[in-house]
Amino acid sequence: MISATILTKNNEQHIKEVLTSVTDFDEVLIYDNGSKDSTLLIAKSFPNVRVIEGPFLGFGPTHNHASSLAKNDWIFSLDSDEVLRPELVNEILEIQLDPKCVYSVPRDNFYRKKHIKGCGWYPDRQYRLYHRKHTSFTDVQVHEQVIVDGMSHVPLKHSMIHYSYASISEFLAKMQNYSDLFAKQNKGKKKSSPTKAAGHAFFAFIKSYFFKKGFFDGYEGFLISSYNAHTAFYKYLKLYEANKDI
Repeated sequence: MISATILTKNNEQHIKEVLTSVTDFDEVLIYDNGSKDSTLLIAKSFPNVRVIEGPFLGFGPTHNHASSLAKNDWIFSLDSDEVLRPELVNEILEIQLDPKCVYSVPRDNFYRKKHIKGCGWYPDRQYRLYHRKHTSFTDVQVHEQVIVDGMSHVPLKHSMIHYSYASISEFLAKMQNYSDLFAKQNKGKKKSSPTKAAGHAFFAFIKSYFFKKGFFDGYEGFLISSYNAHTAFYKYLKLYEANKDI
């Protein structure tokens, strides 16, 4: 038996499609951080969904908390804008799961309905299916991932859809949130400066647009590469200011 865990907050745009894609799972646990839209109303209409409301503790700790509340030991961690393809669901339900293995899934990332294949956005394989008694997410505020040390990796064949961003406004909102969490996580632990911030921004753009072939995606590739650069710039500037306040 598998429990899908999903962190939500104001995700009415995609949550119905997301939950429809996991109706064959034994349980879907929604951990909501204060939705004010119709997210919870939609979620409660699905018979295999259980809704729990609670505070956001940082991405890693919140994922682990949601996992601890699930009724099954096998956890498929799903974002609130990710949709499992039917072929992937069948693959997961038919495979003989090994508790000492972590299973990864490729993601098809979309920006405004366009499938992005550059900028490191494809195949964007993610570790998502694991046994909670053998591993968990890293205990960090941002850029969390399932711990794979000492575990075997099994790459699943079929992909899931990820509705990454629908507008520049969503890019800016995520940049604000992630840069805040980065500064909080690294305050007093990592050095920063305006020069370091500018350097990280420059190399982030070069890496995304040229090395990871973002230029093949036209306008969208340039936008995503610019977003990566700005995120790097502001997260290190925020860390610089946070360190000065110590």
